[in-house]
Amino acid sequence: MSQPTFSLAIRDDGVGVITMDVAGESMNVLKAAFAEEISDLLEQIRSNKSLKGLVIISGKPDSFIAGADITMLDACKSAAEATAIATMGQQMFNQLEQLSIPLIAAIHGPCLGGGLELAMACHGRVATNDNKTVLGLPEVQLGLLPGSGGTQRLPRLVGLQKGLDMMLTGKQLRADQARKAGLVDAVVPVSILLEAAVKMALAGKPDRSKPVKLPLMGQLLEFTSIGRGILFSQALKQTLSKTQGHYPAPEKIIAAIRTGAEQGIEKGLVFEAAAFGELCMTPVSASLRNLFFATTQMKKESGAGDAKPRKVKKVAVLGGGLMGGGIANVTAGKAGLPVRIKDINQTGIGNALKYSFSLLNKKFKRRFISKTELQKQMSLLTGTTDYSGFHDVDLVVEAVFEDLDLKQRMVADIEANCSENTVFASNTSSLPIAQIAAKAQRPENVIGLHYFSPVDKMPLVEVIAHEKTSPETIATTVAFARKQGKTPIVVKDGAGFYVNRILALYMNEAANLLLEGEPVEKLDKALSKFGFPVGPITLLDEVGIDVGAKISPILQRELGERFEAPAAFDKLIADGRKGKKVEKGFYRYGAAVKKGRKEVDTSVYALLGIQPSGRLSSEQISNRCMVQMLNEAVRCLEEGIIASARDGDIGAIFGIGFPPFLGGPFHYIDSLGVTALVADLRRYEQQFGARFTPCNMLLSMAEEGRSFY
Repeated sequence: MSQPTFSLAIRDDGVGVITMDVAGESMNVLKAAFAEEISDLLEQIRSNKSLKGLVIISGKPDSFIAGADITMLDACKSAAEATAIATMGQQMFNQLEQLSIPLIAAIHGPCLGGGLELAMACHGRVATNDNKTVLGLPEVQLGLLPGSGGTQRLPRLVGLQKGLDMMLTGKQLRADQARKAGLVDAVVPVSILLEAAVKMALAGKPDRSKPVKLPLMGQLLEFTSIGRGILFSQALKQTLSKTQGHYPAPEKIIAAIRTGAEQGIEKGLVFEAAAFGELCMTPVSASLRNLFFATTQMKKESGAGDAKPRKVKKVAVLGGGLMGGGIANVTAGKAGLPVRIKDINQTGIGNALKYSFSLLNKKFKRRFISKTELQKQMSLLTGTTDYSGFHDVDLVVEAVFEDLDLKQRMVADIEANCSENTVFASNTSSLPIAQIAAKAQRPENVIGLHYFSPVDKMPLVEVIAHEKTSPETIATTVAFARKQGKTPIVVKDGAGFYVNRILALYMNEAANLLLEGEPVEKLDKALSKFGFPVGPITLLDEVGIDVGAKISPILQRELGERFEAPAAFDKLIADGRKGKKVEKGFYRYGAAVKKGRKEVDTSVYALLGIQPSGRLSSEQISNRCMVQMLNEAVRCLEEGIIASARDGDIGAIFGIGFPPFLGGPFHYIDSLGVTALVADLRRYEQQFGARFTPCNMLLSMAEEGRSFY
């Protein structure tokens, strides 16, 4: 007999407590196999006439229900099978909702996806004020919609606008935000969660007859047919401008909510289940689910085989610039570790502290954190202009200028001022780690830890091991990055590592297209339409034209002529065009530009000596940039820079915003076909030369008819 997931205990006050505890799992997830067990439980409840109310609570210490088991969707062979799963979930939750006695959800920890759909089928909800407690419907991030009544129940609780926003973005609400929105009825400390839920159950079903409280404009939009028409058409218009039509789930979410609002909940549920089935079979959902499984699997790996990480209790950051400030912020905020920031002067330290305060203050103003939490996180940050307070530091992140001599000096300083086990992690974006560790007394402690800007938003870090880096140092650095809330990929040492290396050729090709006469905005639109969050020229302005100019010669020297940046770009640096940070780049910035408008600084064309004409189509532009990136990604796998196609896909999606719906460069090559990619590269090679020569791995794979997955 397998251990039951649901157990019912009846208290002396007549309230039944249903405890959900999936055996062998750290978090509760809903499975189709539970249907029979729930049916038996409901039969037991209906036959007990002495029950006054029910509470459903989790048996896990830190989670309510994290969602549905995604693996059961991968087993579906047709849309009809997936629709059947959704319909079964709907029927199960309808039975909960139709119980004659009050059913209250007692929520502590993540209450997501199917977990929130179950909670919304209850008559009331009590949540804890713990930071772990979050509520949301993130199905859109898997290319799906909520399939067990979520598209129908959420708008009825929080209103159409809030419901649309939550489901289209997958955003999660903290308990206080959920109470304000009308999603939960009460917020209490975890110590009294069960008692508060029992009290609510004994008080009877909460009154839901009053509509959601909304301002006047909100009422006009939600409670009139004309208003609803405007609301849904605007939501669709905004969605399509963001997705470029690449993601079908958001459109289906809008249609499901609209069906329920205009035709009633029963028809809404039928539409929801059918749409769930259709979406489950799309290549987009398959790609996004693959990404979910890959990142979940990666979380279980140390990055260095059986090596165990050392405990990191205190961290130091060298350099108080934008990167240093960002690294200090996520270390204190996400990892909860004390950070010592060293800079050559007090101004740098002040800037780093100010940067952290500004990020935390935004969270405080949006009620994501309390004033106490803000003060607690700020108290973890201290600064120094020397190495005082470094004797007990376990890990140092260096974020100084891209200068080899300076970085080598930093290594020597840390070896002199810290313990023999202190890890030295360099945030270099292009210099090989072996060169940084060349003069180290303890090279086994030196590693690369490459963050992406802005640090608080970008999820990826590259962990770069040189030949002498110890497995323990790798495992310690990977564990530390995860504590910061990052997704780390371990890459082999080499100029540009993986992400910047594949990005450099993509950016260079965009620059070549610009010099051939393709207009700035046309280039950006072509790659945004392809699925990137921003176009390459916008990205160059954001990152800094001067940063690109520093990295290119290093890559060219170490990796060859294909990395040579167009010489004409030197004119941009000579003209002081460093991009957005100095309000002078390819685009116009500052007071001269109307808010919300994006205007090209047309003087850049004369500076570069080009006449914009725009002869190529969007597809031709994106294809030329993409084949460069794909070819280099495969070359990185061939050279062992990345350990697997999986790591390459995760690195590109989380590091440079490669379109997630395509699954990453290697999944995308499989969908194109290796032979087709080689043919494209050969055609461009004849036209433009050796920078398009396909790498050996692609050629051998094309010959043998192999794929990456």
